[in-house]
Amino acid sequence: MRRRICLTLPTNRACAGTIAATGAEAAHAARAFDVEVHLLILDSADGPTYDEHAKAVAALPATEHVVVHHLDEDAQRAFLWDVIVRSELPDAEHLLELMLPDAVSYGACTNRAFLIAAALGCTSVHRRDSDSRYQLLDGEPVFPVDHELATLGRRAADAAGSVTGNTLDPAHADKPVSLVGASFIGELSVDIGEMREADPDVHREVVGLWAPTGATEEERRELVAESFAGAGSEPFTHDRAVLDLPDIWRVDMCNIALDHEVYERVPLPPATATIGSDYFLLHLVRDATLPGVVHNRHIVNYYTPERRTGAGFTAYQLRFAKFLLSMLYLYPVYSEMEAAGDALLDAGHRVRADVIADAARRSAATDRAENHRRLAVLDRCYRQLGSKYAEFADHLAPLRADLLDEAQADIEDFALLTDAWGPLVRASRATPADRLPC
Repeated sequence: MRRRICLTLPTNRACAGTIAATGAEAAHAARAFDVEVHLLILDSADGPTYDEHAKAVAALPATEHVVVHHLDEDAQRAFLWDVIVRSELPDAEHLLELMLPDAVSYGACTNRAFLIAAALGCTSVHRRDSDSRYQLLDGEPVFPVDHELATLGRRAADAAGSVTGNTLDPAHADKPVSLVGASFIGELSVDIGEMREADPDVHREVVGLWAPTGATEEERRELVAESFAGAGSEPFTHDRAVLDLPDIWRVDMCNIALDHEVYERVPLPPATATIGSDYFLLHLVRDATLPGVVHNRHIVNYYTPERRTGAGFTAYQLRFAKFLLSMLYLYPVYSEMEAAGDALLDAGHRVRADVIADAARRSAATDRAENHRRLAVLDRCYRQLGSKYAEFADHLAPLRADLLDEAQADIEDFALLTDAWGPLVRASRATPADRLPC
């Protein structure tokens, strides 16, 4: 029986071209590997855009061992509600809200993919993004799935022959490869390039707010230099793939595959309107000393125009501000995970979800002083930039108290969802065939 994998594309914007390109990657994976590919398009776009996506799905060539699922939010909600009810967990309405909120949530959309993948019997999730394209080599697309399927889920010692470099400590050789990923080339992953061009000093100060409380100036400078740049602009010419504890600074969520033993144990934080909320599992894999493969089949990143003007600019900058505030609560969890190391794993190299939930609950009590400072610095810097940034500062000012409360509530919700995740995954796995999303 062929192993099932889930290649997922969450979207809330027009991306018919990306659907066609991801469909081609699915077909390639089915032809090149002994897998059944479930191409899962989680579509939160408006009605007319959904219809255009449906046409793009209908135009995909029929390929043996490729099954396409194109789900609007109504279909996703029906599936989730069925799973939540069968899990018999309390506060079902709140769980549904965490899984499918009214606002944009990078973590929640990927969590939906995780549960649907479990229902479909998939052993891995491979995520792409709607604002991404594949590189070409000699006119042919360079698909990340080749590296992902060559190594993911295999014992590290056995996967070593499928990479170009192996720097993994032999002490981890019996553990499974739990993450395979690369980055992107092209524009910054976070739309702050205009800020950097307008005033590099302001850019450094704003991005430096990402650093943990107590970071030195040198640590802040290093963070700013690494932030959001991806793999630069060097085009793909030949394969490089390194087996080690993964360098998560070289991996982005537009270009990643995770083994089910990771995402079926711990979800992503379901924070709304917060960029970066979907990166938690990268930290978990590395800190838990699980092996990964980092390769160089980088995605091409581009921006959709709405990020830079009007309401789109305001919405995106708010997501960036909430990302900075989320760090107050995530850094304590990261610190606990790093200190725990492989104590995060049980005897079977599986992540202990209770440790993560407990750390998240403790971090919710972190003093808010640093977040008050972050908001003050943002206000000053955005007003210094002037123009649309000053207008955004005016928009942000009356929201401060609510944003501080939301950042704390987000980590509390993450702890709650982590506690509920095991029953939700088990209910998903037990989904009757006639209720599977199609």
